[in-house]
Amino acid sequence: MTTQNPAGMDARLHELAQRARSAQRSLATASGAIRAQVLEAMASGIHANCDELLAANELDMERAAELTRAQRDRLRLDAVRVAAMVSSIRDIARQPDVVGQVVDGWVLGNGLRVRRVRVPLGVIGVIYENRPNVTSDATALALYAGNAIMLRGSSLALNSNQAIVAVLKGAIWEVGLEPDLVAMVDDTTRAGALAFMQLGSAMDVLIPRGGPELIDAVRQHASVPTIIDGDGNCHVYVDRGANLEMATAIIENAKTQRPGVCNAMETLLVHVDVAGALLDRLDAVLSEVEFRGDETTRALCKRAVSATEDDYAREFLDLILAVKVVGSLDEAIDHIRRYSSGHSEAIITESYANAQRFVQEVDAAAVLVNTSTRFVDGGQLGMGAEIGISTQKLHARGPMGIEQLTTTKIVIEGEGQIRR
Repeated sequence: MTTQNPAGMDARLHELAQRARSAQRSLATASGAIRAQVLEAMASGIHANCDELLAANELDMERAAELTRAQRDRLRLDAVRVAAMVSSIRDIARQPDVVGQVVDGWVLGNGLRVRRVRVPLGVIGVIYENRPNVTSDATALALYAGNAIMLRGSSLALNSNQAIVAVLKGAIWEVGLEPDLVAMVDDTTRAGALAFMQLGSAMDVLIPRGGPELIDAVRQHASVPTIIDGDGNCHVYVDRGANLEMATAIIENAKTQRPGVCNAMETLLVHVDVAGALLDRLDAVLSEVEFRGDETTRALCKRAVSATEDDYAREFLDLILAVKVVGSLDEAIDHIRRYSSGHSEAIITESYANAQRFVQEVDAAAVLVNTSTRFVDGGQLGMGAEIGISTQKLHARGPMGIEQLTTTKIVIEGEGQIRR
């Protein structure tokens, strides 16, 4: 991204940010009940306008013929997905209110009373690709945590996003708050993306949700603090002596339930002692999945094709599975350390000791034992929803819910103490 930004574009973005910040000040002091009321109005609005949202999405789908299957899946809305958007907003509203929460406190020897209080971040920016549900989820999370939000989606989802934002703004106005709490950036050009990343102090944090090109551009160009929602090259390791019936069910779910999302399984590591039996099962169950494997895998599964180095490092987001047969837990952990994107890693094992080693030695935002990587999701984990899954280590890691969209401030109270 080297395109220069016209001055007018910068001015428009800064005006949106200023209006969002002004609106946020009133929301930050609103009660949790008021913020929950806003979310209920948003959920009701989306439910009532389902047909209009689907019509807008159909316009986007008509322009998406050249997208991959996974990309089209992420872009598509239907009645079930709109209902899920409504449910997600209501789940968020049922979460405990964290704004104003006292995290901890203490009294010093000089009598000063100190407490750490949770407060909103301020103005959150989200730049994302073809996921219209992100528009409603991110807005609901941001507002319930007391923040304003600036949304910059992709050109391919523009009609869907505009329709959703119109409903959300109407709901905010209905409750009596300022619709400027939600700002949508309609400029979907590359220059517009760059200008958005470089809003500096006009935004408090920027969260990118998208592929490697978008993440790299944010890392290179952003002048705003960022929380990176990274790739999901997720591994499942099947240990020696694992329950193969359970392993088969978990692998099928992790790979095929929705292959085009970041918590889908991309690589299978299997201990040599159970590789033949497990691959026989998977050959039948995953008939629609292409296997790319090492030499041992290809000997055990005749339809597997040769895996390249790149295959073990890739996030396929498709019905493709990289497979490697390993001789030990150590070899599996070494492979994960080499290729992992730090998202979600799973072990299937009957050994408590091996499970504990895996949990302790694998460095990822989420580590799972005997369950599907598809559970690494804010809604599934009882957080209402998520604004993204952070693969970095500062401030937030893993699914980012309400608490991760706040920070803290120190409050100090005294009776005239001075420092000597």
